[in-house]
Amino acid sequence: MGTLTIRLPDEKHEKLRQLATRRKISINKLIEELSTIALTDFDAETRFRARAALGSPQEGLRLLDRLDQETTGGEASNFGRKSRRRQG
Repeated sequence: MGTLTIRLPDEKHEKLRQLATRRKISINKLIEELSTIALTDFDAETRFRARAALGSPQEGLRLLDRLDQETTGGEASNFGRKSRRRQG
């Protein structure tokens, strides 16, 4: 197991201490949990970007339109479609 020393402003350190106390865990455990969340997000984004690089933008937009229709009971969401088209 590695050791990590970080410097934080006193206010941030105090808020982290309060959060850890409220959760009834140590600051070390809190930082471990928060880093796990950050790394999970990073891994998901990395996988998403790798898969997106292999995919078709048109197929992705088609699937998003289909999802819009399914979640709105058959009505396509104009806002979602227009904003996605601008990005693509």
